[in-house]
Amino acid sequence: MSGLSWARMARQANFSPAKIGITEYAAKSLGDVVFVELPDADLEVSAGEAVGAVESVKSASDVLSPVSGKVVQGNSVLEDNAKFINQSPEGDAWIAKIEVSDVAELDGLLDEAAYKASIDADH
Repeated sequence: MSGLSWARMARQANFSPAKIGITEYAAKSLGDVVFVELPDADLEVSAGEAVGAVESVKSASDVLSPVSGKVVQGNSVLEDNAKFINQSPEGDAWIAKIEVSDVAELDGLLDEAAYKASIDADH
């Protein structure tokens, strides 16, 4: 799911941890989600590597982390309620929290407005 994941960080001193999830566009494209594979805590990931997976009635897709770091928590709400990701993909249905190892990577990410403009331009 390249380009269809997001990272959101609170404005703390070290900007960490970041919540990682799929975009609303990705959730709509997948359709009804039936299973979410969550990462194990302490998993080290690099930007662009899978941090989980989402299965729907249409397909299955890896969720790629937009940042590098260590997983501190998976969203256990999704274990028993995978379809929640369709209701709040960019909110409470995040996939994982990651302790970001290189905050400079954030400079290469699109902000919400730029992402939406790129989706609109493609469709």
